[in-house]
Amino acid sequence: MSRLITFCSLLMLIASHSALAVTYTLPPEGSRLVGNVRTVTVPQDNRYPLEAFAAQNGQGLSNLLEANPDVDPFLPKAGSTLTIPEQLILPDTVREGIVVNVAEMRLYYYPKEGGTVEVLPIGIGQAGRETPRNWVTRVERKQAGPTWTPTANTRREYAKEGKTLPAMVPAGPDNPMGLYAIYIGRLYAIHGTNANFGIGLRVSQGCIRLRNDDIKFLFDNVPEGTRVQLIDQPVKMTTEPDGSRWLEVHEPLSRNRAEFESDNKVPLPITPVMRAALKGSDVDVLRVDEALERRSGMPVKVDGTTPHRPDAIERM
Repeated sequence: MSRLITFCSLLMLIASHSALAVTYTLPPEGSRLVGNVRTVTVPQDNRYPLEAFAAQNGQGLSNLLEANPDVDPFLPKAGSTLTIPEQLILPDTVREGIVVNVAEMRLYYYPKEGGTVEVLPIGIGQAGRETPRNWVTRVERKQAGPTWTPTANTRREYAKEGKTLPAMVPAGPDNPMGLYAIYIGRLYAIHGTNANFGIGLRVSQGCIRLRNDDIKFLFDNVPEGTRVQLIDQPVKMTTEPDGSRWLEVHEPLSRNRAEFESDNKVPLPITPVMRAALKGSDVDVLRVDEALERRSGMPVKVDGTTPHRPDAIERM
């Protein structure tokens, strides 16, 4: 616990390293693979945690941890190489408005004029205070300088930690909702933050948290009435027009607090249709097995064959 406190304290001290959304040109219908993986080298004089590199490169902390499982999140080793997971499979949804995939902690914005998709990292609800999943709604309204009214439950939780929350937190730089909020439905919002950490983590009271430059970008570009879809797709697959097959696997979100606090891996939600596709004769099941086990959050090419067909998929 003391190490976690030290880590959070360090994150709060670092300067803002915000990066705007990563912009991708939309592929044609029938294709969902976009972008390319790239790498960066940690400077020799590095004194920043992994969160700083995530912010500099438009990623969430979880995205970099998935792609770089052996890196020290508190202080990446000087001279080491970090993988930036900028290649991804677009969610299997309509390309319209805002799509939030809570499992990968990313927000996709498809501008109305078409042609591109903007991808932004997000923070989501804590275990027990879940961000909604499998929900279609719309942008109800937008608010610059939002206030925050903590619920009674939130105030009780803070009180257990010896903290006192006011009935209403006024607008301003100290507001946990940041400087801009986009309200979706009646109870939730996409908003900024007053901290330099938490993007790519389960930290909110159920709302969707963005870095301040990112929420400003959305606030300026997303009109009221825009369609918003929240999905939960930790496993994404695509068969591209050239016949290649790709699989992207993220660590799925725990479904309850006990599962969240367990050291065991959360089972992957593989549908019968997906299972059949992963067992096809034109799929290399050894690569599939490795991707399902590794859960790197990056697309893995899995087409091909192997002489030995393990029962890995049957166990998933």
